[in-house]
Amino acid sequence: MPGAAADTAAERLARGEAYTDVLARMRSGFALEDIDEARIDRELEWYLRHPDYIERTLNRAAPYLHFIVSEVERRGLPLELAVLPVIESAFEPYAYSRARAAGLWQFIPATGTRFGLKQNWWYDGRRDVASATRAALDYLEWLAKMFDGDWLLAVAAYNCGEMAVARQVKANLAAGKPIDFWNLKLPAETRAYVPRLLAMSRLVNKPANYGLEFSDIPNEPYFVAVETGGQIDMAVAAELSGLATADLYALNPAFHRFATDPTGPHFLLLPVEVADTFRQNLLQLTPDQRMRVERYDTRKGDTVAAIAKRFGTTPGMIQELNGITANAKLDVDTELRVPSAVSSLPPKVLAAAALVDGKSAIKRSTARHVHVVARGDSLAAIARKTGVPVARLASLNGLKPSEKLRAGQKLNLGTDAGTDDYPVKAGKSTKADKATATAKVDKATAKQTKVAKPAKAEKAPKTAKAATTPAGRKVTYVVRQGDTLFEIARNLEVSVANLTKWNSLGKKTALQPGQKLVAFVGR
Repeated sequence: MPGAAADTAAERLARGEAYTDVLARMRSGFALEDIDEARIDRELEWYLRHPDYIERTLNRAAPYLHFIVSEVERRGLPLELAVLPVIESAFEPYAYSRARAAGLWQFIPATGTRFGLKQNWWYDGRRDVASATRAALDYLEWLAKMFDGDWLLAVAAYNCGEMAVARQVKANLAAGKPIDFWNLKLPAETRAYVPRLLAMSRLVNKPANYGLEFSDIPNEPYFVAVETGGQIDMAVAAELSGLATADLYALNPAFHRFATDPTGPHFLLLPVEVADTFRQNLLQLTPDQRMRVERYDTRKGDTVAAIAKRFGTTPGMIQELNGITANAKLDVDTELRVPSAVSSLPPKVLAAAALVDGKSAIKRSTARHVHVVARGDSLAAIARKTGVPVARLASLNGLKPSEKLRAGQKLNLGTDAGTDDYPVKAGKSTKADKATATAKVDKATAKQTKVAKPAKAEKAPKTAKAATTPAGRKVTYVVRQGDTLFEIARNLEVSVANLTKWNSLGKKTALQPGQKLVAFVGR
């Protein structure tokens, strides 16, 4: 956008607050040059052939996008950077690659540590929405300075590493060749990566030019960081806030155990409208209630480490709860305080924990999310390597089974646990899961992206419309007290947009207990 780069961060922030739609706010800060380049066109064509992918990705982005845009804008950076998680992870907070990259911004362990992202048995800061966003922007700013303000080189370096880009810049200088991104000999994935970002930026900037229409994402904070004052059981925190446990983990994917990290960070991200309720309820808890502590009488041969393993916790937690040392001698029938039995965790949380625990079988089946296409790969070849059927691979990625793949393309492999998309697939409801969710959740997620028909006067590329024709097994769902469209859609594994259309609901329709909703599942 002309003039956007010259604005100060304060000016852009003040202007951004005037928008009601965060996507419109993003467009006002786009600053990267959009050039006529075949590589961008190829990536754009792929997106236009897969509108369902765009819809799913922007739906997942809705809770996080306001925060990310605000952080980018506050620093005065090009707002195209807020689109980068689309390319990195499709806004899947539990995305995990073969290179061990994790989270929305896909940090590998070493780079995460380099930029201050803590990683231990309890917590992985690479999946912390707030901390990882700040770390990613720190890294991108550093890269931009390294490459004299060339943002395309900075983005390329974010993908393949600064030294890989620096070597090619040096080689081109020595050969008297241009040193811009388009003239560097970079890895195939990186050569596609930057055009992919620019292609998605085009779609976000002017969707109508391509026969698309994106519903508004409210330009207001979806979540706020709330102090917990120490470690707390995640199920307890969910009950205090009135959220389903899976929804609490979706905002706090860095915590991959039954409780937050005893050594911090001591905060949770919560929807704005439940934050005060959580704070008030937290004040009423005793220390034992925070962690659901129970009593355990030691047996012959017990050690602190053995007891910790038995109760799914760490020796440090047993030490802290009982004021003992790691090598303390435990007499038989000594009463110890231990964490209560942990209720089942959402599948994606279990998969994240398994990565830390090194359970290879679970790594292969439930933690496998992303495959980066190599030169010459086909869906059939990838199916043989990964064990995921061709039809499932095609379905997960909006492809035809015979469709050609491009090097560097990222494929969603899904998981055997059925957690292919965020929010996580709900299992058996717990008491906390049935607790009243807030209208805030409904408000932010009920507004889904949709693919519109091109105007008759336009010759826009043909794009498939989001599915509206009922197909699959018809089911009837009876609304319970506290249900939201978001929760119902998640449980039935359908989109909020379709659930709304099938039942002729308005954007602000309030659900009533006993109301019957129709859905078509197994699509």
